Amino acid sequence: MKEFLKKIPVVKALSKLVAGKKQFAGSKAYWENRYKTGGHSGAGSYNNLALFKAEVLNKFVVDHQIKSVIEFGSGDGNQLKLFQFPLYTGVDVSHAAIEQCKRIFAGDETKRFVQSASFTPTSADMALSLDVIYHLVEDVVFDSYMRQLFESGERFVIVYSSNYEDDGTYASHVRPRKFTEWVEKNTSFRLLEMIPNAFPFDAEKPESTSFADFYIYERK
Repeated sequence: MKEFLKKIPVVKALSKLVAGKKQFAGSKAYWENRYKTGGHSGAGSYNNLALFKAEVLNKFVVDHQIKSVIEFGSGDGNQLKLFQFPLYTGVDVSHAAIEQCKRIFAGDETKRFVQSASFTPTSADMALSLDVIYHLVEDVVFDSYMRQLFESGERFVIVYSSNYEDDGTYASHVRPRKFTEWVEKNTSFRLLEMIPNAFPFDAEKPESTSFADFYIYERK
């Protein structure tokens, strides 16, 4: 079994018998139910992976004098605890996640949270997407999300994600995409830098490694 797992990402190790696509009600419903029943944003928002993301992003904000950030897929708020952003707007499809973040950061006037259904298009110096794109399993949801993400970044868009096509062996809520091709075809942004993950995926350490890397885009 270990030899088998070494060859595939952790999500592939999650059997379709357990998370069969025929039982999948859609990405929005999946995340709403996950947060509502006590689930969290995933291993990528905790421990060493969360620290890695915070180190990269906090440095970028300082180096580029970022004044405002908008994140699409803000999740349960745990990752946000490590960020040092002047002004932050978190947007998420899950009502439960948004309400949780409002409780965690109650009284913090530098942060606001909005459910996607109530979001009014706005922009910020930097738009952010962390561990989200490969969870957008529906084509129409993916396209809508990407357009909103890149329309919202006045100067930069930073994506933390895998960047290869799904081979059909992933769990129902996961669909890797080569998203960089969409960016090249549909936006005026250029890839400024790609930062490899400090903890590249290891099937024997699925909770502390990741197949996601940073892709930093700048508006031309």
